[in-house]
Formats: sequence, C-alpha cells, structure tokens
Amino acid sequence: MSEDLEKNDRGDLFSKSVRAGKRTYFFDVKSTKGNDYYLTITESKKRFGPDGKFFYEKHKIFLYKEDFEKFTEGLNEAVLHIRENAPVIEESPEIDVASSASSSSDVSFEDLGN
Repeated sequence: MSEDLEKNDRGDLFSKSVRAGKRTYFFDVKSTKGNDYYLTITESKKRFGPDGKFFYEKHKIFLYKEDFEKFTEGLNEAVLHIRENAPVIEESPEIDVASSASSSSDVSFEDLGN
C-alpha cells in the first residue's frame, strides 16, 4: 500500500472550521505513522485571478505537540498586546456589519481541495 493511501486511511482525527470574515480557518488533528498527534492550521481565502475565475489561496502551519505550550504562550501574548494597545477603529456608518458577515458564508468546502 502506498504512503498516500495509508495517510488517507487514517484521515483526520478531529476537524474544526471557523469562518471569520473573508477567511476560513481549519484546525485538523492528524497522526503520524508512529501514531503521534499533531495539528495543522490552514487559512483559506477566496481570490480572483486575472481571468475572473476564483481560486482558494491557502497557508498552512504544522504544529507539533512539543511546541503547543510555547506557541500558545506566544499567541496569547500577541493577542493581549493587540487588545491592550491597538487603536480603536470607528466603523463607517455605510457598512452594514450583519450583511457583510452573512455574505462571507458562501464558501463551498468541496471547492477547497487539498
């Protein structure tokens, strides 16, 4: 059996997708051949090419359990810094936040591919 088939047979052990504005984040727990777990975090954004056809631009991070604590500490520090120091941005009255949030939910996950 090929390595790709073995990986597909194991599949994702846990998956969670989070839609956030124009982006979708995927959190997938996977296992190595040695049955050690790791996390992939994928950011997916719908983009349009010069021909007008859309495609999904994806960025992926592999996070191994020996790095979870330091990664979480760094993420929490960065988020706290932003919350405490970022300037307050007033929303423009022309923007309808509710309708723009619902329009971002038109993502077809079948089109994302891997």
